[in-house]
Amino acid sequence: MSGRRGPLVRPPAVRRAARWSAAWLRARKPASLRTSFALAFAAGAAAVTVLVGFLSYDSAARLVRLDEKSVFTEVVRDLRAQVRERPYVPADYTADAAADSGGPRDELAGASRTDVQVLSAGGRIVEVGHPALPAGDRERRVAARPGAGDHEEQVVVLGDAEYHVATVALGGGRGAVQVARKLSGTEDLLSALQQRTVLLAAGVIALAGAVGWWLARRITGRLVRLTAVAESVAERGRVDVDVPVEGRDEVGRLGRAFDDMLGRLTTAVHDQQRLVQDAGHELRTPLTSLRTNISLLKRFDELPAPAREELLADLAGEARELTDLVNELVALAAGQRDDDPASDVHLAEVADRAAASARRRTGRPITVRTERPAVVQARPAALHRALSNLLENAAKFDAEGTAPIDIVVTGARIEVLDRGPGIADSDLPYVFDRFYRAPAARGLPGSGLGLAIVREIAVAHGGGAFAAVRPGGGARLGFTVGAAGPGAASDGAVGGAGGPR
Repeated sequence: MSGRRGPLVRPPAVRRAARWSAAWLRARKPASLRTSFALAFAAGAAAVTVLVGFLSYDSAARLVRLDEKSVFTEVVRDLRAQVRERPYVPADYTADAAADSGGPRDELAGASRTDVQVLSAGGRIVEVGHPALPAGDRERRVAARPGAGDHEEQVVVLGDAEYHVATVALGGGRGAVQVARKLSGTEDLLSALQQRTVLLAAGVIALAGAVGWWLARRITGRLVRLTAVAESVAERGRVDVDVPVEGRDEVGRLGRAFDDMLGRLTTAVHDQQRLVQDAGHELRTPLTSLRTNISLLKRFDELPAPAREELLADLAGEARELTDLVNELVALAAGQRDDDPASDVHLAEVADRAAASARRRTGRPITVRTERPAVVQARPAALHRALSNLLENAAKFDAEGTAPIDIVVTGARIEVLDRGPGIADSDLPYVFDRFYRAPAARGLPGSGLGLAIVREIAVAHGGGAFAAVRPGGGARLGFTVGAAGPGAASDGAVGGAGGPR
């Protein structure tokens, strides 16, 4: 019969169970890693224990049952051999005959847990067994058989126990001998073995759960502490916390990586706070000057022509200086993380391009000397900016000079040399500080961030910035990319943290 089936309709009880299960799953808290590990360990131990216990019990039961059957088979075989050797009669197997002369009954009685019952030629019980064995039509037919040793076997239930019964004909219609062996004893033994196996498996599972919990606590203890630290950082927003970093395994490595990450975040937060504070301080000066000049615009018509021109020139200069300062702050706050991908860069080519740009802007002669060419992995635009800042700094401090500004490339090291007034020894440690301006430079234009950006770019490329006095007058400022080039900090060179001189 074919046809389209309608939608499946679930019984109300099934729908209620499904809703309850969904609600329970939603309300259920996620299990901890420790609990999951302990449960997994216990489940694995339980699976192994149950499998081993089942296989062991099954093998033992098979062996016991096989042994029990082998013993009974041996008894039946011996009885059949007896009746075939001599023409025994039922009286020979009675207890009285065995007590008087030690007849064939003794050999059967010697088999442990074997019951014997004797039947006459008509199948009548001559001597009843303990317990009494069945003596019906089947047994009477065996007792009447002419062939000695003919037999029938069956399993019967007597009372509350099972027995394996064999009826063996004496031959010539003289009767038969019945032997029986209790099977329930074997099953009782196997039942006791089964109970002990179950108890042992339960004990092993409980012990495995306890050991799993202990192991999970030892293994996940550091993870729990690390998780608590991470949650504390996420909740409170504080990154200056102690992180557990014990061990040399993956958890220890994770702790060290997390600690290093928090250290970097702490440094970044402090740098950001310092940048904001310094920027606020530096922005106040041009803004105050702008407000003062703007207030003078209210009396612009009253001012003489030279004062008007001076006022407009001041406003333009302050606006330009404020724009430069904001641009430098944005560049510094961004950490020079632009989209310019790193690639193989010839430092000599970067120096040639920066020198050409600086010549057009300043009109100063600039020479480039490559003592040892180098190719480095870097962002070309960032290196160009750093070198341009150095050239603008040199041109600013040697504005009236006629001597060329020199660029020297030595491996992964670039330096700019000028013949300006040089740098005082007291200022050398601070020339790369943000917003630091030497006393001689405070009257010159500039944002105070040019060399800070140079250093940021150098550090981002695995190098550093340096400054020194040039022999014969002037200054030497530069940076390295990657491993510091030879002489990067020699001849009185001092590394700094940002800012022009």
